Amino acid sequence: MRARFLGKDPESWSGQSPSLFATDRTDRKTYIAQGWPVTDPQALADVGPVPEGEAIIEIPEDVLKLYLREYQEGDR
Repeated sequence: MRARFLGKDPESWSGQSPSLFATDRTDRKTYIAQGWPVTDPQALADVGPVPEGEAIIEIPEDVLKLYLREYQEGDR
Protein backbone atom coordinates (compact mmCIF):
# COMPACT_ATOMS: atom_id res chain seq x y z
CA MET A 1 0.00 0.00 0.00
CA ARG A 2 1.24 3.47 -0.88
CA ALA A 3 0.27 6.73 0.82
CA ARG A 4 -0.14 10.05 -1.01
CA PHE A 5 0.32 13.20 1.09
CA LEU A 6 -2.77 15.44 1.03
CA GLY A 7 -1.63 18.13 3.44
CA LYS A 8 -0.85 19.10 7.00
CA ASP A 9 -2.15 21.37 9.71
CA PRO A 10 -1.18 24.86 8.53
CA GLU A 11 -0.62 26.01 12.12
CA SER A 12 1.89 23.33 13.06
CA TRP A 13 5.66 23.62 13.07
CA SER A 14 7.71 22.01 10.33
CA GLY A 15 8.18 18.32 11.04
CA GLN A 16 5.56 18.33 13.81
CA SER A 17 2.29 18.23 12.01
CA PRO A 18 -0.99 16.42 12.07
CA SER A 19 -1.28 15.29 8.46
CA LEU A 20 -3.60 13.42 6.13
CA PHE A 21 -2.69 10.88 3.45
CA ALA A 22 -4.78 8.99 0.89
CA THR A 23 -3.93 5.36 0.22
CA ASP A 24 -3.98 3.50 -3.06
CA ARG A 25 -5.88 0.45 -1.78
CA THR A 26 -7.98 -1.13 -4.50
CA ASP A 27 -10.52 -2.92 -2.28
CA ARG A 28 -11.78 0.30 -0.65
CA LYS A 29 -10.88 3.96 -0.27
CA THR A 30 -8.89 4.64 2.91
CA TYR A 31 -6.93 7.45 4.50
CA ILE A 32 -4.09 7.64 7.00
CA ALA A 33 -4.26 10.36 9.64
CA GLN A 34 -1.24 11.42 11.64
CA GLY A 35 -2.16 13.17 14.85
CA TRP A 36 -1.67 13.56 18.56
CA PRO A 37 -2.32 10.53 20.80
CA VAL A 38 -5.36 11.09 23.00
CA THR A 39 -4.41 10.71 26.66
CA ASP A 40 -7.19 12.70 28.33
CA PRO A 41 -8.99 10.27 30.69
CA GLN A 42 -12.44 11.76 30.07
CA ALA A 43 -12.08 11.64 26.28
CA LEU A 44 -10.88 8.02 26.47
CA ALA A 45 -13.82 7.13 28.72
CA ASP A 46 -16.22 8.81 26.28
CA VAL A 47 -14.78 6.81 23.37
CA GLY A 48 -14.82 3.51 25.24
CA PRO A 49 -12.66 0.43 24.70
CA VAL A 50 -10.18 0.66 21.85
CA PRO A 51 -9.51 -2.66 20.08
CA GLU A 52 -5.96 -3.97 20.07
CA GLY A 53 -4.10 -2.69 17.04
CA GLU A 54 -6.06 0.57 16.92
CA ALA A 55 -5.31 4.00 18.38
CA ILE A 56 -7.29 7.12 19.16
CA ILE A 57 -5.73 10.29 17.77
CA GLU A 58 -6.72 13.93 17.74
CA ILE A 59 -6.42 16.00 14.59
CA PRO A 60 -7.34 19.62 13.92
CA GLU A 61 -10.38 20.57 11.88
CA ASP A 62 -8.12 22.03 9.18
CA VAL A 63 -6.72 18.55 8.56
CA LEU A 64 -10.25 17.17 8.14
CA LYS A 65 -10.88 19.91 5.58
CA LEU A 66 -8.12 18.30 3.50
CA TYR A 67 -10.36 15.22 3.27
CA LEU A 68 -13.28 17.36 2.17
CA ARG A 69 -11.15 18.97 -0.54
CA GLU A 70 -10.00 15.54 -1.75
CA TYR A 71 -13.57 14.23 -1.73
CA GLN A 72 -14.91 17.22 -3.66
CA GLU A 73 -12.18 16.91 -6.30
CA GLY A 74 -13.06 13.24 -6.79
CA ASP A 75 -10.91 10.20 -7.42
CA ARG A 76 -7.52 10.71 -8.99
